[in-house]
Amino acid sequence: MANTFATTNSLAVTVHGPAGVLDLVVPTAAAALDVAQEYARQSGLDVVPALHTSTGRPIPAEDSLVDAGIETGGVLVATMVGARPAAASGRRHAPARTATGPGALSALSFCVAAAAAALAGWCAAHAPSGDLQTATVAVLAGAGLVGVLPIGRFVAHRVVAAPAFAAAAAFVVVWDPELERLPMVVGLTGLVAALTAAVGRALDRRSEEALRVWIVVGVLLFLVTGLGALVGAPAQLCWSLLLVGAMLATRFVPGYAVDVPDQYLIDLERLAVSAWSAREQPSGKRGRSVVPLGAITVLAIRGTRIITASGTAILGVVLVAAPMLLLTASQPIDLIGARCLVGFAGGGLLLAARSYRHAAARVLLRMAGLVCWVALLVVLLREAGADVDWWLAIGAVLLGVLVVVVAVAVGRGWRSAWWSRRAEIAEGLCAAFALASLVVACGWFRALWEVASLWELSS
Repeated sequence: MANTFATTNSLAVTVHGPAGVLDLVVPTAAAALDVAQEYARQSGLDVVPALHTSTGRPIPAEDSLVDAGIETGGVLVATMVGARPAAASGRRHAPARTATGPGALSALSFCVAAAAAALAGWCAAHAPSGDLQTATVAVLAGAGLVGVLPIGRFVAHRVVAAPAFAAAAAFVVVWDPELERLPMVVGLTGLVAALTAAVGRALDRRSEEALRVWIVVGVLLFLVTGLGALVGAPAQLCWSLLLVGAMLATRFVPGYAVDVPDQYLIDLERLAVSAWSAREQPSGKRGRSVVPLGAITVLAIRGTRIITASGTAILGVVLVAAPMLLLTASQPIDLIGARCLVGFAGGGLLLAARSYRHAAARVLLRMAGLVCWVALLVVLLREAGADVDWWLAIGAVLLGVLVVVVAVAVGRGWRSAWWSRRAEIAEGLCAAFALASLVVACGWFRALWEVASLWELSS
């Protein structure tokens, strides 16, 4: 037991429970319910356990430890049998507080505020320089600064939206209309957002998962665009890499989000240390690993936050990279590769969304895939010109045939293992074709072709 001290008015006890062992120094007049609440609070349990003596005798919640015969150095056992919800158990001598945390409406409000900040930054960047632009930058920067302060009841959601305001202010400052400089503008904007998220994470850890996504995405944006600017790479290379990275992230993020500690999966104490210990017969009774219920809840909440934040980041990257890739690919060969890359990336995102059980993340990934296809459709319809009516008629007929096929498939068990396997294969093919299109979309294939043509002419 840890070194503790006891006075005539306090008791040093050790509590063994589902979340581990905890040493507490409590007043002699403290009731068993007070000790159980303190154990639940420090252990992160959602329920208040019931206390028992070392011999297994239950201690009534209203009795004090002294009345139960507990002395300094005593051992208590906390069990989930007879446990009560933590929210419903308050102290006897103080009324329970009914403070509620931010809910779904708060999250929606801050999402709308972040979108409004992005729109304000875009409008201010295209406005002529003057007092209005300066005031917009000051307001956005001030909102980002206030947002990271760990004060108020809505700080958990406000600190996640704060990097969007800081990024919008930075976008106005570094804006340049040249297409070749737009990747660096996006990279600097992402770096400012990452720095703001790092400050917010240092001040408050309640939204650590979302802020970590801000940091990782912002730093990666700056690295990709910064290295592209250093080596003199064309802008379409940066947009191609960002789009492919967003598509591949749909496969890597779930593995990072569902990160279960090893001690919850295997019994580390029973692992063989060497070949000799593997031959020995274990002595004593077999141990049993107990996974705390509170730890599983924390793990599920953490995974949900990471998946949702990553889906939002993927949608944001695709929303910028897909249209910019189609806009910067001007050469005929590059344009073919860019269109193929955007189309296959959209298909990969739509197919990857079906494997997500989280509803919000699934919707975000489907929106990202539709953004790719809508951007590609706009480019194709603009190029069609006078023949756009014929293309629309053909597309409507093909869409109707596809709807009939899907309806028949749904009636025969679209969600069966057979269809799931076919969707998995289609997703892999989309990813493979997208990676192959990257070589053409970024201009590398055209550059090699030109070098080979010049070498053939010179010879």
